Amino acid sequence: MNRALIILFVLCASVAQSFAAPKPNILFIAMDDLNDWVGCLGGHPQARTPNLDRLAASGILFSNAHCAAPSCNPSRTAIFTGLSPHRSGIYRNNQKMREALPTTEILPKTFSRAGYWAGGSGKMLHYFIDARSWDEYFPKKETESPFPRTLYPKQRPVSIPREPWQYVETDWAALDATDEEYGGDFLVAKWVSEKLAKKHDQPFFLACGIYRPHEPWFVPKKYFDPFPLDKIQLPPGYKADDLDDLPPEGKRRGPNRYFAHIRKHKQWKPAVQAYLASIYFADTMLGHVLDALEKGPNAGNTIIVLWSDHGWHLGEKQHWQKFTAWRASTRVPLIVRVPQGAPGLPSGTKPAVCVRPVSLLSLAPTLLQLSGLPPHKNHHGPSLVPLLKNPKDAWPHTAVTHLDQPGSFALSAERFRYIHYASGGEELYDIKTDPYEWRNLADDKAHAATLKRLRALAPTKFAKAVAPKIASMPALKWNPLAANTKAPTSKPAGGTFDVIFINSTSKPVQLFWMTPNGGRKHYATLPTGKQRRQSTRPGAIWQIAGGPVATAKPFGYFKVGDRTAKAVVPK
Repeated sequence: MNRALIILFVLCASVAQSFAAPKPNILFIAMDDLNDWVGCLGGHPQARTPNLDRLAASGILFSNAHCAAPSCNPSRTAIFTGLSPHRSGIYRNNQKMREALPTTEILPKTFSRAGYWAGGSGKMLHYFIDARSWDEYFPKKETESPFPRTLYPKQRPVSIPREPWQYVETDWAALDATDEEYGGDFLVAKWVSEKLAKKHDQPFFLACGIYRPHEPWFVPKKYFDPFPLDKIQLPPGYKADDLDDLPPEGKRRGPNRYFAHIRKHKQWKPAVQAYLASIYFADTMLGHVLDALEKGPNAGNTIIVLWSDHGWHLGEKQHWQKFTAWRASTRVPLIVRVPQGAPGLPSGTKPAVCVRPVSLLSLAPTLLQLSGLPPHKNHHGPSLVPLLKNPKDAWPHTAVTHLDQPGSFALSAERFRYIHYASGGEELYDIKTDPYEWRNLADDKAHAATLKRLRALAPTKFAKAVAPKIASMPALKWNPLAANTKAPTSKPAGGTFDVIFINSTSKPVQLFWMTPNGGRKHYATLPTGKQRRQSTRPGAIWQIAGGPVATAKPFGYFKVGDRTAKAVVPK
């Protein structure tokens, strides 16, 4: 065979291969703050999730999947960059991804460089879009706001009195509105569905961020109706004395003011009802997206990956919200469906449940392998393709979830879970016999070997948390004071954090803390143009005054909210 024929043969084979195995599309679906209250995961007997269940029945359901961090920002950053929190230094919600990782490439850009059209809608990253990484977004990527119009009550809070330490969105209610009037996730699902209904000239990476069941739990009334309040069942994982065998760090992580506040106002069952209603609404929006894919021209060549960024407590361990290392916070729904012909898995997936411990950190390398793209140097997780081929395949990996303090983490194996706190406390649970983690086995001599084995699998080096820049911090409201008046008294509650006080006036100012009994305590003289980092608590009042300390006259104050912020004394 002469050289020309050889070249022709190679070219023909290459062309034939490209026709035989076109690049698969990717539908990347996120559901925010969704725990295991899903029919196919059995987390709550009243959960209505027919669309999640039908997707799970057609793909691989990973029943032992865990987030890389139990809060939105570090979890989503890990998913989109492939970087674990203990390597990126992003552990908390108040950090900014692009401040810590200014040049790191994220998934949509990786696929865009590989010839894909990369589009998305709704919340995928933590309250920003990262316009440079997408070809198209709804709302428009230049806005850097991923949320379309959403109907909320005019008067809030609706459900529960708001305390100084309370997250403003801890609220819920049934709304007298249609899905279209409500907007929000309905508009996200509509936009994504329209993209799925079209034939595209190039493969697509299409992201769909369904915001519910993230707070506030406002959804149309018809989603509340299937859950009559008098029939609501409380979380099956709740146990009143569940903190007795925890180390001090665990006992501090457990009870928080939200759960006590909710119970005080007799809102536990209404809140459970609202969470179930929000899940049902989110599941219905998912149904619109799945219907559009199945009825459109892309059904036979689209990989579907569905995930939630972390779980959610509704009273388990006396806790409300997320942020813990327990399974209620770390375990997430994860479903993957691969059509036949995908370069990395030509046979596609067959419906199954996989019990191996997997991490959302594995999503990026998995999608690259499935699409026939080269691995990325930043990706830390193992690809899930071996488990997609055979869900019972040997799996030597564990899933690690990092808390907001470097060195505090949970390690999930197939049967056991190990929790380590940076100050040394430990917890060990046998999930097979104790799925709600009611019995801490860390001090049980019968499990000493298991504890030793899991310790040996844990990470040992942790990147320092990257401090957020002051410019990106939220600003506290400045409250000017009339002459001869003083600031209100402090009503501190909750844990401590820092507020950065900045003097932008032309003269030095005095910083006073207003005591709960009506007095004031001097903390610092702040020169012009200078700043001070001050530890404080929600509900604290900080008065700003001019002149010498003894005779300083107040002219304004700041009221501390529920998180780190800057307090700029205006010119």
